[in-house]
Amino acid sequence: MKYLAQRLHGLFGQDRLATSLRRNGWHWNLENPGRLCNHLLRALGELLISETINFETCCYEGEEFMSELRGACIIGQSGGPTAVINASALGVIRTALDTDCITRVLGAANGIQGVLEDRLYDMGQEDAGELELLRYTPSSALGSWRYKLDEPSPDDTDYRRILEIFRKYDVRYFFYNGGNDSMDTCNKISKYMQSVGYACRVIGVPKTIDNDLNGTDHCPGFGSAARYIATTCMEVQRDTHVYDNGTITVLEIMGRHAGWLAGSAALAAWVGYGPDLIYLPEVDFDMERFLADVHQVYQAKNKCLIAVSEGIHRADGAFIAEGVSAAANDGFGHTQLGGLAALLADLLRQREPSAKVRGIELSLPQRCGAHSASQTDIDEAFLAGKAAVEAAVAGYSDKMVAFRCTREGGYRCETVLEPLDIVANAEKTVPRAWINADGNGLEQPFIDYVLPLIQGVPRAPQEHSLPRYARLKKVLVSDLQDACRQS
Repeated sequence: MKYLAQRLHGLFGQDRLATSLRRNGWHWNLENPGRLCNHLLRALGELLISETINFETCCYEGEEFMSELRGACIIGQSGGPTAVINASALGVIRTALDTDCITRVLGAANGIQGVLEDRLYDMGQEDAGELELLRYTPSSALGSWRYKLDEPSPDDTDYRRILEIFRKYDVRYFFYNGGNDSMDTCNKISKYMQSVGYACRVIGVPKTIDNDLNGTDHCPGFGSAARYIATTCMEVQRDTHVYDNGTITVLEIMGRHAGWLAGSAALAAWVGYGPDLIYLPEVDFDMERFLADVHQVYQAKNKCLIAVSEGIHRADGAFIAEGVSAAANDGFGHTQLGGLAALLADLLRQREPSAKVRGIELSLPQRCGAHSASQTDIDEAFLAGKAAVEAAVAGYSDKMVAFRCTREGGYRCETVLEPLDIVANAEKTVPRAWINADGNGLEQPFIDYVLPLIQGVPRAPQEHSLPRYARLKKVLVSDLQDACRQS
C-alpha cells in the first residue's frame, strides 16, 4: 500500500494528493502506510473525477501497481553518437508502435532541443523496412544535442516549455537515450513532471562508449567501440613491424575520467598484437616514469606501441592534454581534450632520437565504427530500448534500464531497472585491481570482463558493397498539421 501511495504521489503530485487525503480524513505520511487503504481509494476517486487524464485502470496486485496510461511517447537521443545507439532507438520505436496504449510515437529532432523547439518527427510515417535498418546504422539518426538543463529553481523556463509540448501532444511517455548527463536530464524532467502533477513516465535508455554509467554492468556502445579499438591496435601493431628500423607509436584513445576504452587495447595485447604499454586516467600519470617505461621497452624490442587515454592526468588532477589545443567546452561544460598523442610523440622524439616516432589519434571512428560493431552490442542495445518501453507501460518511471550480467559458466545478460537518482552524474571507473601494479597495463579480470561484449560479427545489409544505412523521411508533426489545415 505504501507503493500505491508513492505511485499516486508521482501521478498527481504530493500537494494535491495530500490535500485530497486530508479532506478524506488522513494526513499525508508515506512512512505510515498501514491505514492508507480506504483513504487512498476515496482520494483517488476524487482526483480522477477532477482530473482530465488518460488513466484507464488502477489496481494493486501483489507487490506491483499495474496501470494503463494512454498517450503519445517521445524518444530522444543525446550526447555523443555510437555504432549502436540507433539499435536502441529501434527498440523503443518498434515496441512503442506495437503497443496499444501508446497512441503516437514521436522522435525528438536533436534531443531535448527538438522538444523545446517543437521539432518532433512522426515515427509512424516511416517505412518499416527503413526503421529496421536502424539496427545497423551508426551515429544518431534523430540527431543529438549537448545541452544541460539547469535546475528548475530559480528558472523553470525550459521545464515549463517541455510541459507545454507534452500537453500539446498528450505525451505520457518520455524515453531519453544517452550517457551520464542525459540521465541527469531524465531525472530532472521526471522530478519536475511529478512536482506539477503531470502524469508522464520517464525512462532512461543507456548509451555511452565511455562505459562509465553507474548502476549497470556495461553500456550499449562500449562493446563495439572496444572491438574497434582492439582491432585497430592490432592493425597498427602489424604496420609498425614492417620495417626493421626502430619505431615508437602513441595511440590516443577517448576517455576523460574512465579508462574503459583505452583499456580495450589490452584485448589486442592479449592475442599477441597489441600495445606494450597502456595508460588509463584511473592512475595518476608521471611523465618521467612514462618516458622511462618507453625507453625500457624500446631498448629491448626496437619497437614500442603505446595506448593512452585522452584523460590521463597528473597527481593534481590536471589533464596532460590541457593547453595543447584551444580549450573549448561541449554543451555539458566538459573541456574538449585532444592533441595528447602529438604532445607525447614530440617529447619522445627528444628522448629517443634514433626512433621514428608517430602520434595517432583514433578520434571519431571509435564512436561510430559500425563496420567493426559487435553483434552482442547491437542485440543488447535493441533490448535496452525494448525493455524501456515495456517497463514504462507496466507502470515504472524515474528509472534507467541497466544490465545485470554473469560471466561464470558462460555469458548471460538481463535487463533491470535502476533509479535515475543513483545514475545521473555518477561515473564508473576501471577498478584499480584490474590495472597492473606499475599502472601501465591491464590484468586478466579486465579481459574477462570485456571479451564477451565484443562477440559476434553482424551480417549488416549492403548496397554496392557498401553499408546500407537507414534513410528516414523525418516527417515533422508540425508539417503534417500544416498540411491538414490546408487540405
